[in-house]
Amino acid sequence: MFTIEKLTNGKKNPKSPVYEGVSRQKRFETLVKAYSNDLYRFAYWLCSNHSVADDLVQETFLRAWKALDNLLDEKKAKSWLITILRRENARRFERKSFDLVDIEDVVVEDKAALSPEQSLEKQQLHQAIHNLDIEYREPLLLQTIGGYKTSEIAQLLKLNMNTVNTRLFRARNQLKQQLSKDMLQKRG
Repeated sequence: MFTIEKLTNGKKNPKSPVYEGVSRQKRFETLVKAYSNDLYRFAYWLCSNHSVADDLVQETFLRAWKALDNLLDEKKAKSWLITILRRENARRFERKSFDLVDIEDVVVEDKAALSPEQSLEKQQLHQAIHNLDIEYREPLLLQTIGGYKTSEIAQLLKLNMNTVNTRLFRARNQLKQQLSKDMLQKRG
């Protein structure tokens, strides 16, 4: 990955001599290669639709390309891209009117590779996660899918670290309760 030297004032400058040998295109390609899989996983967990997740990632990288010179610290690239993706996902709701479908008409993704029990467990876990309020779901996904630390999640979501910890705790408890309830129904 490209390196960026710190200037004497502690800030990084995209016009610095370090960037002279690295083209804008090359910097962008490096970002895409490094983070596209992580962004896709996070986008898919947000929307549960492969084509929408692809669109979100594509829009994220389009916006990232346009604002690439604003990325001054390579260590913050993943957080920067996740923030762009979250905003793109929010924009999707601003401009879209939803078509409602019956839940029984929804087809669950490729079940052939999993045993029936595994498929059911996976479906129950996905449903339980999607049943969480967004305020609990988002930090949980950032931690489990994105691999972010609590302090990084707090920065991304612009929340107090104690608030993030509380939301993560509540999200896990709600998941446990929902999955336990599902297990009892399955047995009974």
